[in-house]
Amino acid sequence: MTKIAWYVAIGSGIGGVVRLFLGSFIQQRAGSSFPLGTLIINITGSFILGFIIRYALATPSITPEIRALLTTGFCGGYTTFSTYSFETATLIEDGRYERASLYILLSVGVALLGTFGGFATARQLLALRANS
Repeated sequence: MTKIAWYVAIGSGIGGVVRLFLGSFIQQRAGSSFPLGTLIINITGSFILGFIIRYALATPSITPEIRALLTTGFCGGYTTFSTYSFETATLIEDGRYERASLYILLSVGVALLGTFGGFATARQLLALRANS
């Protein structure tokens, strides 16, 4: 296995464990049949990925190995769009069309907003770094 693959493996493991605990924590607190834990993981994962990629490609301070650990690794293990698809299909199969539609709209729409939020935050941080 290449050096980059080890970084991705470590990041994936960490991201998956964070997803497990955070998603479960949120879902237990929400106590509803709506998959809020997965929704929040998808939104925050999109924000984190947008920020890391935009920031990492604009500065030499993040090595390709660390970028792979954080993006393909951590974010790949953390985000849950395969779970999103399964939960959406289950809602549809159960005849919960309104919930499924809301889940689709929020997951895609707000996750895209999260990615743009990550871009904007990275731009602001880069501007602060350039001015200091």
